[in-house]
Amino acid sequence: MRIMHEVTVPQKLLENGNIKEPGFARKLIWNYSRNDITAPRARIKEWDYYIITDQKNSLDLTISDCGYIALASCSIVNFEKKKSEKVSSIKPFPMGKLKMPSTSVKGNVSYKSGSTEVIFANDGNVRILDGRFPKFGKEKVDLAFHIKLTDFPTDSMVIATPFDKAGCFYYNQKINAMKASGVVMIGSEKIVFEPKDAFGTLDWGRGVWPYESTWYWCSLSEKLPSGDIIAWNLGCGFGNTSAASENMIFINGKAHKTEDVEFTIPADEAGRDDFMRPWRITSSDNRVELTMEPIYDKAGPVNIGILAMVSHQVFGKFSGYVVLDDNTKINIDGLIGFAEKVHNKW
Repeated sequence: MRIMHEVTVPQKLLENGNIKEPGFARKLIWNYSRNDITAPRARIKEWDYYIITDQKNSLDLTISDCGYIALASCSIVNFEKKKSEKVSSIKPFPMGKLKMPSTSVKGNVSYKSGSTEVIFANDGNVRILDGRFPKFGKEKVDLAFHIKLTDFPTDSMVIATPFDKAGCFYYNQKINAMKASGVVMIGSEKIVFEPKDAFGTLDWGRGVWPYESTWYWCSLSEKLPSGDIIAWNLGCGFGNTSAASENMIFINGKAHKTEDVEFTIPADEAGRDDFMRPWRITSSDNRVELTMEPIYDKAGPVNIGILAMVSHQVFGKFSGYVVLDDNTKINIDGLIGFAEKVHNKW
Protein backbone atom coordinates (compact mmCIF):
# COMPACT_ATOMS: atom_id res chain seq x y z
CA MET A 1 0.00 0.00 0.00
CA ARG A 2 1.38 3.37 -1.01
CA ILE A 3 1.08 6.25 1.49
CA MET A 4 -0.31 9.43 -0.03
CA HIS A 5 0.61 12.68 1.69
CA GLU A 6 -2.49 14.77 2.34
CA VAL A 7 -1.90 18.44 3.13
CA THR A 8 -4.46 19.94 5.52
CA VAL A 9 -2.79 23.12 6.83
CA PRO A 10 -3.17 26.32 4.72
CA GLN A 11 0.22 27.60 3.55
CA LYS A 12 2.14 29.31 0.78
CA LEU A 13 2.58 27.10 -2.26
CA LEU A 14 6.17 28.10 -3.07
CA GLU A 15 9.38 28.65 -1.18
CA ASN A 16 12.35 29.83 -3.26
CA GLY A 17 10.33 29.02 -6.36
CA ASN A 18 9.71 25.38 -5.42
CA ILE A 19 6.73 23.68 -3.79
CA LYS A 20 7.06 23.93 -0.04
CA GLU A 21 5.02 20.81 0.82
CA PRO A 22 4.09 18.55 -2.11
CA GLY A 23 0.99 16.40 -1.79
CA PHE A 24 -2.74 16.32 -2.39
CA ALA A 25 -5.70 18.03 -0.78
CA ARG A 26 -9.47 18.05 -1.06
CA LYS A 27 -9.72 21.84 -1.23
CA LEU A 28 -7.57 24.64 -2.63
CA ILE A 29 -5.43 24.86 0.50
CA TRP A 30 -2.13 26.21 -0.85
CA ASN A 31 -1.81 29.94 -1.57
CA TYR A 32 -0.52 30.68 -5.06
CA SER A 33 1.15 33.93 -6.10
CA ARG A 34 3.00 34.75 -9.32
CA ASN A 35 5.35 36.87 -7.20
CA ASP A 36 6.74 33.69 -5.60
CA ILE A 37 7.79 32.19 -8.93
CA THR A 38 11.50 32.36 -9.74
CA ALA A 39 11.24 31.22 -13.38
CA PRO A 40 11.04 33.79 -16.22
CA ARG A 41 7.54 35.15 -16.89
CA ALA A 42 7.49 33.54 -20.33
CA ARG A 43 7.65 30.10 -18.65
CA ILE A 44 4.59 30.63 -16.40
CA LYS A 45 1.45 28.80 -17.51
CA GLU A 46 -2.01 29.59 -16.13
CA TRP A 47 -5.33 28.28 -17.41
CA ASP A 48 -9.00 27.87 -16.62
CA TYR A 49 -10.55 25.05 -18.66
CA TYR A 50 -14.21 24.06 -18.41
CA ILE A 51 -15.87 21.08 -20.05
CA ILE A 52 -19.65 20.65 -20.08
CA THR A 53 -21.06 17.24 -21.04
CA ASP A 54 -24.33 15.38 -21.33
CA GLN A 55 -25.25 12.24 -23.27
CA LYS A 56 -25.22 14.04 -26.62
CA ASN A 57 -22.61 16.79 -26.65
CA SER A 58 -19.56 18.23 -24.99
CA LEU A 59 -18.58 21.88 -24.87
CA ASP A 60 -15.11 22.85 -23.76
CA LEU A 61 -13.91 26.37 -23.08
CA THR A 62 -10.43 27.65 -22.30
CA ILE A 63 -8.81 30.90 -21.26
CA SER A 64 -5.07 30.61 -20.77
CA ASP A 65 -1.99 32.74 -20.32
CA CYS A 66 1.01 30.63 -21.30
CA GLY A 67 3.58 33.40 -21.15
CA TYR A 68 4.27 33.81 -24.83
CA ILE A 69 0.67 33.13 -25.94
CA ALA A 70 -2.76 34.10 -24.60
CA LEU A 71 -5.53 31.82 -25.80
CA ALA A 72 -9.30 31.64 -25.77
CA SER A 73 -10.86 28.58 -27.38
CA CYS A 74 -14.15 26.76 -27.75
CA SER A 75 -14.83 23.29 -29.14
CA ILE A 76 -17.98 21.24 -29.44
CA VAL A 77 -18.21 17.47 -29.90
CA ASN A 78 -21.43 15.80 -31.05
CA PHE A 79 -21.31 12.18 -29.86
CA GLU A 80 -24.16 10.98 -32.09
CA LYS A 81 -22.75 12.51 -35.30
CA LYS A 82 -19.17 11.76 -34.23
CA LYS A 83 -17.84 15.13 -35.24
CA SER A 84 -16.28 18.18 -33.62
CA GLU A 85 -15.57 21.79 -34.46
CA LYS A 86 -13.26 24.28 -32.77
CA VAL A 87 -12.37 27.95 -32.85
CA SER A 88 -9.45 29.71 -31.15
CA SER A 89 -8.17 33.23 -30.69
CA ILE A 90 -4.60 34.01 -29.69
CA LYS A 91 -2.61 37.06 -28.66
CA PRO A 92 1.19 37.15 -28.31
CA PHE A 93 3.19 37.56 -25.11
CA PRO A 94 0.52 38.25 -22.47
CA MET A 95 3.11 37.65 -19.71
CA GLY A 96 0.48 37.90 -16.97
CA LYS A 97 -1.63 40.65 -18.55
CA LEU A 98 -4.75 38.47 -18.43
CA LYS A 99 -4.51 38.70 -14.63
CA MET A 100 -5.68 35.13 -14.10
CA PRO A 101 -7.05 34.76 -10.54
CA SER A 102 -4.66 33.32 -7.94
CA THR A 103 -7.50 31.16 -6.61
CA SER A 104 -10.39 29.21 -8.11
CA VAL A 105 -12.64 29.94 -5.14
CA LYS A 106 -13.73 33.36 -6.39
CA GLY A 107 -12.78 35.74 -9.15
CA ASN A 108 -13.37 36.53 -12.80
CA VAL A 109 -11.22 35.97 -15.85
CA SER A 110 -11.81 37.44 -19.29
CA TYR A 111 -10.37 37.55 -22.78
CA LYS A 112 -11.15 39.98 -25.59
CA SER A 113 -9.68 40.30 -29.05
CA GLY A 114 -11.64 41.93 -31.85
CA SER A 115 -15.15 40.47 -31.86
CA THR A 116 -14.08 37.49 -29.74
CA GLU A 117 -15.00 37.86 -26.08
CA VAL A 118 -15.04 35.25 -23.31
CA ILE A 119 -15.81 35.83 -19.62
CA PHE A 120 -15.69 33.28 -16.80
CA ALA A 121 -17.42 34.90 -13.81
CA ASN A 122 -17.31 33.33 -10.34
CA ASP A 123 -18.80 35.04 -7.28
CA GLY A 124 -18.10 32.03 -5.05
CA ASN A 125 -21.62 30.63 -5.38
CA VAL A 126 -22.35 30.47 -9.11
CA ARG A 127 -20.09 30.29 -12.15
CA ILE A 128 -21.29 31.96 -15.34
CA LEU A 129 -19.49 31.23 -18.61
CA ASP A 130 -20.34 33.74 -21.35
CA GLY A 131 -18.80 34.34 -24.72
CA ARG A 132 -18.94 34.73 -28.44
CA PHE A 133 -16.69 33.75 -31.32
CA PRO A 134 -17.07 34.75 -34.97
CA LYS A 135 -16.54 32.35 -37.87
CA PHE A 136 -17.07 29.13 -35.97
CA GLY A 137 -16.78 25.79 -37.75
CA LYS A 138 -16.89 24.99 -41.43
CA GLU A 139 -19.89 27.24 -41.99
CA LYS A 140 -18.09 30.23 -40.42
CA VAL A 141 -21.13 31.25 -38.38
CA ASP A 142 -21.27 33.24 -35.15
CA LEU A 143 -21.14 31.21 -31.95
CA ALA A 144 -22.42 32.39 -28.57
CA PHE A 145 -22.81 30.58 -25.27
CA HIS A 146 -24.21 31.18 -21.81
CA ILE A 147 -23.60 28.44 -19.25
CA LYS A 148 -24.43 28.42 -15.53
CA LEU A 149 -22.67 26.09 -13.08
CA THR A 150 -24.01 25.49 -9.58
CA ASP A 151 -23.91 22.91 -6.76
CA PHE A 152 -20.16 22.92 -6.23
CA PRO A 153 -19.19 19.61 -4.57
CA THR A 154 -17.76 19.38 -1.06
CA ASP A 155 -14.49 17.83 -2.24
CA SER A 156 -12.30 18.34 -5.27
CA MET A 157 -8.97 17.03 -6.50
CA VAL A 158 -6.13 19.37 -5.61
CA ILE A 159 -2.46 18.54 -6.06
CA ALA A 160 0.82 20.39 -5.69
CA THR A 161 3.40 18.54 -7.78
CA PRO A 162 7.07 19.35 -8.27
CA PHE A 163 9.06 18.41 -11.34
CA ASP A 164 12.59 17.10 -11.19
CA LYS A 165 13.83 20.43 -12.55
CA ALA A 166 14.27 23.21 -9.96
CA GLY A 167 11.77 26.06 -10.26
CA CYS A 168 9.22 23.92 -12.09
CA PHE A 169 5.92 22.94 -10.48
CA TYR A 170 2.25 22.21 -11.16
CA TYR A 171 -0.61 23.38 -8.96
CA ASN A 172 -3.92 21.96 -10.09
CA GLN A 173 -7.54 21.64 -9.04
CA LYS A 174 -10.21 19.59 -10.76
CA ILE A 175 -13.81 20.27 -9.70
CA ASN A 176 -16.08 17.54 -11.08
CA ALA A 177 -19.83 17.16 -11.34
CA MET A 178 -21.07 20.73 -11.03
CA LYS A 179 -24.66 21.02 -12.27
CA ALA A 180 -24.72 22.68 -15.67
CA SER A 181 -27.44 24.52 -17.56
CA GLY A 182 -27.41 26.85 -20.51
CA VAL A 183 -27.50 27.36 -24.24
CA VAL A 184 -25.00 27.35 -27.09
CA MET A 185 -26.04 29.07 -30.31
CA ILE A 186 -24.18 28.09 -33.49
CA GLY A 187 -25.72 30.36 -36.08
CA SER A 188 -29.39 29.35 -35.91
CA GLU A 189 -28.65 25.96 -34.32
CA LYS A 190 -29.25 25.63 -30.60
CA ILE A 191 -27.69 23.21 -28.11
CA VAL A 192 -29.36 23.13 -24.69
CA PHE A 193 -27.74 21.73 -21.56
CA GLU A 194 -30.24 20.68 -18.87
CA PRO A 195 -29.24 20.37 -15.17
CA LYS A 196 -30.90 16.96 -14.90
CA ASP A 197 -28.19 15.31 -16.99
CA ALA A 198 -25.50 17.92 -17.79
CA PHE A 199 -22.38 18.36 -15.68
CA GLY A 200 -19.48 20.78 -15.69
CA THR A 201 -15.86 20.15 -14.74
CA LEU A 202 -13.19 22.77 -14.07
CA ASP A 203 -9.50 22.12 -14.73
CA TRP A 204 -7.70 25.00 -12.96
CA GLY A 205 -3.95 24.95 -13.55
CA ARG A 206 -1.06 27.18 -12.52
CA GLY A 207 2.60 26.33 -12.88
CA VAL A 208 5.96 26.27 -14.58
CA TRP A 209 6.49 23.21 -16.76
CA PRO A 210 9.66 21.71 -18.22
CA TYR A 211 10.00 22.18 -21.97
CA GLU A 212 8.78 18.70 -22.95
CA SER A 213 6.18 16.52 -21.22
CA THR A 214 3.53 13.86 -21.82
CA TRP A 215 0.45 13.43 -19.68
CA TYR A 216 -2.61 11.19 -19.50
CA TRP A 217 -5.94 12.37 -18.07
CA CYS A 218 -9.34 10.72 -17.67
CA SER A 219 -12.45 12.46 -16.38
CA LEU A 220 -16.12 11.58 -16.00
CA SER A 221 -19.16 13.09 -14.29
CA GLU A 222 -22.39 11.12 -14.61
CA LYS A 223 -25.55 9.96 -12.84
CA LEU A 224 -25.77 6.30 -11.82
CA PRO A 225 -29.03 4.30 -12.16
CA SER A 226 -29.36 4.66 -8.36
CA GLY A 227 -29.50 8.44 -8.74
CA ASP A 228 -26.10 8.94 -7.10
CA ILE A 229 -23.65 11.22 -8.88
CA ILE A 230 -20.35 9.57 -9.71
CA ALA A 231 -17.25 11.33 -10.96
CA TRP A 232 -13.56 10.66 -11.17
CA ASN A 233 -10.26 12.30 -11.95
CA LEU A 234 -7.53 9.91 -13.06
CA GLY A 235 -4.16 10.84 -14.49
CA CYS A 236 -0.40 10.49 -14.64
CA GLY A 237 2.57 12.28 -16.17
CA PHE A 238 2.04 15.48 -14.20
CA GLY A 239 5.47 15.81 -12.65
CA ASN A 240 7.08 13.96 -9.74
CA THR A 241 4.16 12.31 -7.95
CA SER A 242 6.18 10.57 -5.23
CA ALA A 243 4.29 12.54 -2.55
CA ALA A 244 0.82 11.76 -3.94
CA SER A 245 -1.07 10.89 -7.08
CA GLU A 246 -3.96 12.99 -8.33
CA ASN A 247 -6.40 10.09 -8.60
CA MET A 248 -9.80 10.41 -6.96
CA ILE A 249 -13.27 8.91 -7.25
CA PHE A 250 -16.24 11.05 -6.17
CA ILE A 251 -19.66 9.92 -5.00
CA ASN A 252 -22.16 12.74 -4.38
CA GLY A 253 -19.28 15.19 -3.99
CA LYS A 254 -17.21 13.18 -1.49
CA ALA A 255 -13.68 12.16 -2.53
CA HIS A 256 -12.22 8.66 -2.30
CA LYS A 257 -8.45 8.60 -2.85
CA THR A 258 -6.80 5.94 -4.98
CA GLU A 259 -3.18 5.15 -5.78
CA ASP A 260 -1.35 5.32 -9.13
CA VAL A 261 -3.13 4.59 -12.40
CA GLU A 262 -1.92 3.14 -15.69
CA PHE A 263 -3.36 3.91 -19.12
CA THR A 264 -3.10 1.11 -21.69
CA ILE A 265 -3.73 2.20 -25.27
CA PRO A 266 -3.69 -0.54 -27.94
CA ALA A 267 -1.05 -0.34 -30.66
CA ASP A 268 -1.56 -0.64 -34.40
CA GLU A 269 0.57 -2.83 -36.68
CA ALA A 270 3.28 -0.16 -36.78
CA GLY A 271 3.41 0.07 -33.00
CA ARG A 272 1.68 3.45 -32.81
CA ASP A 273 -1.15 4.27 -30.42
CA ASP A 274 -4.48 3.17 -31.87
CA PHE A 275 -6.73 5.61 -30.06
CA MET A 276 -10.00 4.23 -31.46
CA ARG A 277 -9.60 0.76 -29.99
CA PRO A 278 -10.64 0.10 -26.36
CA TRP A 279 -8.45 1.69 -23.68
CA ARG A 280 -7.83 0.09 -20.30
CA ILE A 281 -7.32 2.16 -17.14
CA THR A 282 -6.29 0.42 -13.94
CA SER A 283 -4.91 1.39 -10.54
CA SER A 284 -2.06 -0.10 -8.54
CA ASP A 285 -4.37 -0.68 -5.55
CA ASN A 286 -6.91 -2.62 -7.70
CA ARG A 287 -9.61 -0.05 -6.99
CA VAL A 288 -9.97 1.10 -10.60
CA GLU A 289 -10.67 -1.38 -13.38
CA LEU A 290 -12.11 0.39 -16.41
CA THR A 291 -12.41 -0.13 -20.13
CA MET A 292 -13.27 2.75 -22.45
CA GLU A 293 -14.95 1.97 -25.76
CA PRO A 294 -14.07 5.01 -27.91
CA ILE A 295 -16.77 7.06 -29.61
CA TYR A 296 -14.75 9.94 -31.03
CA ASP A 297 -11.12 11.09 -31.02
CA LYS A 298 -10.90 14.87 -30.83
CA ALA A 299 -7.34 15.00 -32.12
CA GLY A 300 -5.50 18.31 -32.04
CA PRO A 301 -2.02 17.90 -33.48
CA VAL A 302 -0.09 21.19 -33.49
CA ASN A 303 3.60 20.78 -34.28
CA ILE A 304 5.70 23.68 -35.49
CA GLY A 305 9.09 22.33 -34.54
CA ILE A 306 10.21 23.95 -31.30
CA LEU A 307 6.59 24.25 -30.13
CA ALA A 308 4.10 21.38 -30.16
CA MET A 309 0.89 20.17 -28.56
CA VAL A 310 -0.13 16.80 -29.93
CA SER A 311 -3.35 15.86 -28.17
CA HIS A 312 -5.86 13.04 -28.46
CA GLN A 313 -8.91 13.63 -26.28
CA VAL A 314 -10.98 10.51 -26.80
CA PHE A 315 -14.62 10.40 -25.71
CA GLY A 316 -16.07 7.02 -25.01
CA LYS A 317 -18.28 4.73 -22.93
CA PHE A 318 -16.74 3.41 -19.73
CA SER A 319 -17.46 0.03 -18.19
CA GLY A 320 -15.92 -1.84 -15.28
CA TYR A 321 -15.82 -0.88 -11.63
CA VAL A 322 -14.33 1.45 -9.02
CA VAL A 323 -13.95 0.78 -5.30
CA LEU A 324 -14.58 3.41 -2.60
CA ASP A 325 -12.64 3.96 0.64
CA ASP A 326 -15.05 1.71 2.56
CA ASN A 327 -14.58 -1.09 -0.04
CA THR A 328 -17.96 -0.47 -1.67
CA LYS A 329 -17.73 -1.61 -5.28
CA ILE A 330 -19.49 0.58 -7.86
CA ASN A 331 -20.19 -1.09 -11.19
CA ILE A 332 -19.88 1.10 -14.27
CA ASP A 333 -21.85 0.30 -17.41
CA GLY A 334 -21.66 2.54 -20.46
CA LEU A 335 -21.12 5.94 -18.82
CA ILE A 336 -19.75 8.68 -21.09
CA GLY A 337 -16.49 10.44 -20.27
CA PHE A 338 -13.11 11.01 -21.87
CA ALA A 339 -9.48 9.96 -21.67
CA GLU A 340 -6.61 11.78 -23.29
CA LYS A 341 -2.93 11.61 -24.12
CA VAL A 342 -1.13 14.92 -24.67
CA HIS A 343 2.48 15.49 -25.67
CA ASN A 344 3.77 19.04 -25.28
CA LYS A 345 6.87 20.96 -26.23
CA TRP A 346 6.12 24.33 -24.65
